Amino acid sequence: MRECLCIHVGQGGIQIGNACWELFCLEHGIQPDGQMPSDKTIGGGDDAFNTFFSETGAGKHVPRCVFVDLEPTVVDEVRTGTYRQLFHPEQLISGKEDAANNFARGHYTIGKEIVDLVLDRIRKLADNCTGLQGFMIYNACGGGTGSGLGCLMLERLSVDYGKKSKLSFTVWACPQVATAVVEPYNTVLCVHSLLEHTDVTIMYDNEALYDICRRNLDIERPTYTNLNRLLAQVISSLTASLRFDGALNVDITEFQTNLVPYPRIHFMLSSYAPVISAEKAYHEQLSVAEITMSVFEPSSLFVKCDPRHGKYMACCMMYRGDVVPKDVNASVA
Repeated sequence: MRECLCIHVGQGGIQIGNACWELFCLEHGIQPDGQMPSDKTIGGGDDAFNTFFSETGAGKHVPRCVFVDLEPTVVDEVRTGTYRQLFHPEQLISGKEDAANNFARGHYTIGKEIVDLVLDRIRKLADNCTGLQGFMIYNACGGGTGSGLGCLMLERLSVDYGKKSKLSFTVWACPQVATAVVEPYNTVLCVHSLLEHTDVTIMYDNEALYDICRRNLDIERPTYTNLNRLLAQVISSLTASLRFDGALNVDITEFQTNLVPYPRIHFMLSSYAPVISAEKAYHEQLSVAEITMSVFEPSSLFVKCDPRHGKYMACCMMYRGDVVPKDVNASVA
């Protein structure tokens, strides 16, 4: 079995994680208490979803993940939320005081006190795997914990699990929607570790997410919940091939093989199409060619930039649903 461990660091990482695990449970038919009525075999079967969930003797499915924050409020929301029974209490780790948007506090002072505990929990999860393929780190590099502790975790994982792949989903700071003045500093300090210690980094920024919510989903004032659910859809589509049976992209390393031309150039833009609101979805009939064209529009990108000014060095298009290779080849040609 090729398991993935997810590590959610800081408020951004945890809230994105919340949305992701909620969606994964819905996709696999797992109830908020971890029971899965459709799964008749008790104990860890060889099903594809076992890459992300481990199964206990009682037939309960537990996500292979850790939530870490330096202050308790965000983790407490998980502890008291709808999915509180899904997670093992040891997977939810919180400190007493936060990093106060300060990279140095997250990396050197407060983060240092908690990192050994976190690595110990990760080691327990890793021991529970038969063939761990790698880690997925969810963080936002504008805050102090996401950047500081996130980087510290990456550095320590490189030491302890040097050969394993590390894929990070990182929300970048953007000037238009910043919650703190020091976001650019935290981001610059965070990039160094992302360069050295991750194999693939997938970038998102809030400004692009807000625009997509306003433009495509007709939400006048998007909340973080809207953004996180949108991100969850993208991350779910990226990891669908790891969680369901299939022949392509079954391994995290395949993303790296297909997309990274040089080891240090591993920052990926992600794009998603179609993003349609529920009301419109019933009335639209989209062809494969239309979806393919819209993926390359700057408005579909999850980072505010215009890719038409540059060249694509590598591109990986993942289609989900009732799509045949013939249509794909025709639309790409």
